Amino acid sequence: MSRRNGSGETGKDAAIRVDDLVVELGGVSVLDGVDATVERGTFVGLVGPNGAGKSTLLRSVSGLLRPARGSIVVDGVSIAGRSSKAVSRLVATVPQNTSLSFDFDVRETVAMGRSPHLGRFERFGDDDERAVSEAMARTDVSQFADRSVTAVSGGERQRVLLARALAQDAPVLLLDEPTASLDINHQVRTLELVRDLVASGKTVVAAIHDLNLAAHYCDELLLLGDGQVLASGDPESVLTEANLETAFDANAVVSRHPVTGSVYVTALPENHRGDREGRVHVVGGGGSAARLLYLLDAAGYDVSVGALNEGDSDTETARSLGLDTVTVPPFAAVDAETQTAVESRVRDADVTVVADVEIGDGNRANLDAVRAARSLVLVEERPFAERNYAGAAAAETYAELRERATVVSPSRVVGAVAAAVDEAQNPTDAGRNSDATRSAQSSQSSHSSHSSQSSQSSRSSDHRS
Repeated sequence: MSRRNGSGETGKDAAIRVDDLVVELGGVSVLDGVDATVERGTFVGLVGPNGAGKSTLLRSVSGLLRPARGSIVVDGVSIAGRSSKAVSRLVATVPQNTSLSFDFDVRETVAMGRSPHLGRFERFGDDDERAVSEAMARTDVSQFADRSVTAVSGGERQRVLLARALAQDAPVLLLDEPTASLDINHQVRTLELVRDLVASGKTVVAAIHDLNLAAHYCDELLLLGDGQVLASGDPESVLTEANLETAFDANAVVSRHPVTGSVYVTALPENHRGDREGRVHVVGGGGSAARLLYLLDAAGYDVSVGALNEGDSDTETARSLGLDTVTVPPFAAVDAETQTAVESRVRDADVTVVADVEIGDGNRANLDAVRAARSLVLVEERPFAERNYAGAAAAETYAELRERATVVSPSRVVGAVAAAVDEAQNPTDAGRNSDATRSAQSSQSSHSSHSSQSSQSSRSSDHRS
């Protein structure tokens, strides 16, 4: 999706063109001068805080709201003054609320999508039956055909309503928060289905509250705030820390997801707005620490990292953030002098964080240096046995460290570091609860590690030898 330029020109293959759109509800301007273009065959996500105007924009494009000013053109046709049935042949909508009060069966519900194509007394024909059957097969709801639509689960009902929209056979599909009430499995299943529809030529615009899902699945994003377009374009250009602060008033860290490579957003709590003081040393390598470095730097800590090889992706991340970085040459082992340098930073730090890094003979000295830590946080996504390439000695050292560490999943690192720094700086007040906190976090992480043993990690390490 892109904003229109000053001359009013748009892409020749536009599925939707919105020009100077103003929508007022109850005398209040909800959308104020919105210009946007959606190209055919793209998946565009509408993102922004609650009240930004996402649902209002979708309702305007579907013809449910009449703008106070501006124009909307869908598939080359202006929707102004057109009947609801005429607009419904251009735009199909899946609402946010999937609850249905009527007791029709699933096939009858999907068949309602053919209404815009039928005259008042016109009966279903072969084309209509085919459209309904194909829509149900595409959304995998054929097995529920005779079941009451009120008896299927929330995720199944979402697919039924999507099937109804597909049966409508409109060139544009609008989704209002399609994943809001679904568990993660149905969220992914729904958005994977939408991606398949886009790949087959459908144009989709969806209001999505989850920024990370939007970044992963959408081709482009439109960021709304206070009824105006704040940014538009590919996810990387829209989901910047500056844009997120403007739109959400949030202190957010934007990085890359280590598995998917998509833009990934983490919002930090208010009390992490850079007002903390504390020193943190991070041990990582092979990309295992990159996200942690972003988070801890954004949280306002004085962060050091190492030892790392020159050319390591964690080294590049640390340099981009201007962090104190201990390095050795590419593919070189951590020697005694470098280990001493790491130990010095570990002793100076309020807390040392060890990422879910693979350990080989080349970087085993980092574990030995960590013994000097006053307070220790271990990040575990995999059992150490799955990433230990340095033998029994390394396993023994790690087990020793784990006995006195707070063990957490990646999502809990900032909280664990905050607690450790508070304890280091205010030992009388914070120390009372530290043992209980460490025990609870270690138990949680141990459970996570145990349940992840069946999965294989693809992360590689520059230190493995």
